[in-house]
Amino acid sequence: MVTRDQIVHWLEATAVVMKENKEYLTQLDAAIGDADHGINMDRGFKKVMEKLPSVADKDIGNILKTTGMTLISSVGGASGPLYGTFFMRSGMALASKEELNDEDLFKMLKTGVEGIVQRGRAQLEDKTMFDAWSPALDAMQAALDNGQNTHDALKAAVDAAEQGMKNTIPLIARKGRASYLGERSRGHQDPGATSSYLMLNALLDTLENE
Repeated sequence: MVTRDQIVHWLEATAVVMKENKEYLTQLDAAIGDADHGINMDRGFKKVMEKLPSVADKDIGNILKTTGMTLISSVGGASGPLYGTFFMRSGMALASKEELNDEDLFKMLKTGVEGIVQRGRAQLEDKTMFDAWSPALDAMQAALDNGQNTHDALKAAVDAAEQGMKNTIPLIARKGRASYLGERSRGHQDPGATSSYLMLNALLDTLENE
């Protein structure tokens, strides 16, 4: 079972990871975007940290929805609405939950990603964050179907997300600011896929350390 406290600790860990990788994400974005992805993600999760104490004792759905609303209101560019929608949808799917079983955890990620797809209209190999999330969900589903425990299923998802992130390097962007570059977007790792991988890996780290 994943507890409410672990979800709170995951959000705290994500804030730390986004701060640590602010320059890296911004460098990736400088090559094919507006050079603000790292700055935006760091700012957004700083705001989440300000808001978190007021909802940390609420149910998981409430915590995730508040996270989503905070990101939408505080993050510029495409990443705010996309990640905000991810957490809003996740929160709605887990309304009144105090802890999550394997099925709930998968549902949290899956409904969040469905929100990203609906909002961004991304498809596989468009060179977006979906290129990290799609294989991650497939790998997690397969692991759970094979009877693997939460940790192993999430580890499979993280490994698949990392590979999906790396697979964006040779792609030509078909969405967002990067798509304006056409061929010149090839050879660069997508910043959104990178921050998605970092966020998912922070969840694995949180569960491993508690």
